[in-house]
Amino acid sequence: MHAAIELPSLRRQKILLILERDGKVMASELSQHFAVSEDTIRRDLAELDSAGLVQRVHGGALPRPKDTGKDFFTRVSETDEVKTRLAQLAAGYVKNGQIVMFDSGSTTLQIARSLPSDIAITAVTASPMIAITLAEYPGIKVILAGGQINPSTLAVSGHETLRLLQGIKADLLFTGVCAIHPEVGISSLHFDEVPVKLAMLDSAAHVVAVTTADKLGAVEPFVVAPCARIHTLITERTVASGNIEDYRELGIEVVQMTAVD
Repeated sequence: MHAAIELPSLRRQKILLILERDGKVMASELSQHFAVSEDTIRRDLAELDSAGLVQRVHGGALPRPKDTGKDFFTRVSETDEVKTRLAQLAAGYVKNGQIVMFDSGSTTLQIARSLPSDIAITAVTASPMIAITLAEYPGIKVILAGGQINPSTLAVSGHETLRLLQGIKADLLFTGVCAIHPEVGISSLHFDEVPVKLAMLDSAAHVVAVTTADKLGAVEPFVVAPCARIHTLITERTVASGNIEDYRELGIEVVQMTAVD
């Protein structure tokens, strides 16, 4: 009797190990693996989801992204060598004369800081902090979208924001990434970010996503768009969850940072 009581908790621990290894779990496969019914597995996944350990999706579960609990000012003020090097790689995609959109986020802010000092572009953003950073470049013309500021992201949203973004055809977009999964797509923690991100995606000829490895294979509550909307993905050499080839199979150019970049 004692072993039977312990079995569900042991099975759930093993499910978490499989999830960490594979980047996703499917109820049907777990049912066969543990020789229990799919209803039993669904109850396991529901318990793990309630505990904040997984993100349930149709047919299974995905990793839940780690939340550092840090506000935006804290994140952007910290020195992050990985983000700095990723941003430097991304900055190489910017060419003189382009119209470039900058989505909100600490990584896109770092890209703005990494541009060559003599670059001459028109920059469009919904982030006041990124706009201020770009305004320091003598050769950059900055267009800042108006709207209501979200205190969590320090970016604007609303009808005025969308109207401006929809009226611009950009050469390049650096899209912010809360989470990205090859099957689920790009997703966000903030509902009001979704239409803004979609408007930027629709307005750009080439979309570059720059992200640390911990956001790959992760899922947030609000889905923005399929991964196929991204043309170039810049990330770390080591992927925390899943297989980087899954993104290449979607037709995405994947650029991984190396030790000498």
